[in-house]
Amino acid sequence: MTAITHTTPTTPTTTPKRARRGGLAAAALAVLATALPIGALPSPAQAAPAGAEGRPAWCPTVPGHRVDCTTMRRPLVADEPGLGTIGVSHAVVRHSRPGPALGTIALNPGGPGETMIDRAGQVSTALQGVLDDYDLLLLDPRGTGRSGRLHCDVTEAEYRWAPRADQRELVADCAEELGPRARGYTSAATADDLDAARERLGAPKLVLYGLSYGTYLMPVYADRHPERVDRMVLSGAYPLAFDSLARPGAQQVSLTLRRICERSGSCDPDTVVHDLAAVTERLRTRPLKVAATVDGRKRTVAFTEDKLANLMYEPATRGIGLHPGEPGLLGALPAALHALAAGDEAPLAAVVRGKIEGTGTEDQASFLAVTCNDYARAWDQDAPVAERRRQYRAALAATDPADFGAFSAKGWAEGQTDGGDNCLNWPRRGTARPQPTDLRNVPDVPVLVLSGDLDTNTPELNSRRAAAQFKHSAFVSVPNSGHVPEMESTGCTLEIAGRFIRTGEVGDTSCLAGVPPVPVVPVPR
Repeated sequence: MTAITHTTPTTPTTTPKRARRGGLAAAALAVLATALPIGALPSPAQAAPAGAEGRPAWCPTVPGHRVDCTTMRRPLVADEPGLGTIGVSHAVVRHSRPGPALGTIALNPGGPGETMIDRAGQVSTALQGVLDDYDLLLLDPRGTGRSGRLHCDVTEAEYRWAPRADQRELVADCAEELGPRARGYTSAATADDLDAARERLGAPKLVLYGLSYGTYLMPVYADRHPERVDRMVLSGAYPLAFDSLARPGAQQVSLTLRRICERSGSCDPDTVVHDLAAVTERLRTRPLKVAATVDGRKRTVAFTEDKLANLMYEPATRGIGLHPGEPGLLGALPAALHALAAGDEAPLAAVVRGKIEGTGTEDQASFLAVTCNDYARAWDQDAPVAERRRQYRAALAATDPADFGAFSAKGWAEGQTDGGDNCLNWPRRGTARPQPTDLRNVPDVPVLVLSGDLDTNTPELNSRRAAAQFKHSAFVSVPNSGHVPEMESTGCTLEIAGRFIRTGEVGDTSCLAGVPPVPVVPVPR
């Protein structure tokens, strides 16, 4: 039986002085964990071996630490030599104290598609105490950053705000652009790249630290290379056998809105849920028209039920704690929903416009390739598209409407940029099979799962299921935090993670009581 411990502290009205000291580290990790890719980077040059003369120009500098960098040549697809190789780059931030390292931490910040090497300074600041004794392995997953950045001319802004039918076509266009190369971009391939880097370093084992998608990638590594895992920290986690319709997230939305109203005293919990239901019903038949600039072009976006679902599922609970004392998107939503429920479109339109115009323009090739190759779907991947569509509609029809909270099944599922029917047109010929969802070889090592109790992207239900994949896991719920909880402003979550890396034990979590509630724009009663 899986042993899971669960910690959920209460939240006081004041923040203890001790808890405030971690703000710098928390802010640094928040920068890398916001799931916003950095700007375009040049393709990596072939690097000299780590530590040799001719250190590659892209190798980062981290004060107080030696950093070694290299690029490995790896097969694009292990069993298809005709597809050639790819350069996979990594940096190693060496521990600062004399003597051998106590271990090596491998960290992935999510996506899929996020990079690591150019964030070495931020990560090192966040983990500054741990890096006294541990080395830090930062690998840019294949198809990202310094590891052969992948392109298919589909930007994040174009993809996220397109109507759902257009999103499916953009995915199909991306697959056509990638062609047979698409099969090379999977979690399994990245896990094997990570192990090749470990072997090159001579590290006997790795401490695996995954954030968001990294909580999917790291168990894949553990299943493929069980003898090479020391322990794991999974933050903002979901299981490999997750629900492709994301029902736990739909259920979490109302709970999250209730919690921020209760804890702030700025809105009524019952009213905010009622307003959410009224708005979803209105958007289902009468979208909100929002004029905005997308990808440098002025356009009008139809803000439909699925776009609200996406807003609640992804950005609403991301970045909580990054700017303490500010409501942010989540704190602004109760008032905006209340206004629209009463007929006033302006507040929600302003919120949506800000999110549209703040969306990045990074190419989504790596994100789409990994999610469409790896994630299990509600249809048979070997079926023709017409049959897939029939199977998907049947799966929606078989669901319980209550499982989607205030949303319709169709509206919520179509709000997922990495789920629902987004990959319906992804070809089977020449592309990878979905990643197996059972962990048959996972090692019996300590695992810490951290979950923000406001997180609608990887809600507590999913994180509990992620913890249940392992024999000896500890589950810690972080109050007043979202996706991922290391973003909270006190630094307490990072302190817990650091202690677990060192000892394999959770230890005292009382500092979590100092995580402040989310400020909420007052809602007239």
